[in-house]
Amino acid sequence: MGKKKGGGEKKGKKAPRKRKRIKKSSQYEVTGDKLTRKKVPCPKCGAGVFMAEHADRWSCGKCGYTKWKK
Repeated sequence: MGKKKGGGEKKGKKAPRKRKRIKKSSQYEVTGDKLTRKKVPCPKCGAGVFMAEHADRWSCGKCGYTKWKK
């Protein structure tokens, strides 16, 4: 049997990324008896999924739908 070429050093495992937790109180606003949403909901996914607001667009993190600002 011949020797294998290459190989090099083995890299260690990467640490898992920690997700940034968003407080639910920052997404809704209570005025009197009514609950209003602060962010734009995704038209494809439904009212439970909010779209991220960027400088020139809104984008959904779940389905990838993008709505451009004018």
